[in-house]
Amino acid sequence: MKKNVGTIDKIVRISIAVIIAVLYFTNIISGTLAIILLALAGVFIATAFMGFCGLYTIFGFNSCPIKKNDSIIE
Repeated sequence: MKKNVGTIDKIVRISIAVIIAVLYFTNIISGTLAIILLALAGVFIATAFMGFCGLYTIFGFNSCPIKKNDSIIE
């Protein structure tokens, strides 16, 4: 898997997951909505730590900066 999730994207994903968790544990969200949002938060955490998002691959999106090759071609 080629990494396609950049640093800012990771921070946003983790922040959203934390917000969802806080809303759940303070009983602001509950029921089916809470379960769906917690599952989404889990996906956000997983993709942030793996650095890979399958949907980005499908849609051809990449938020990871391009690394330049520092080698000298002779």
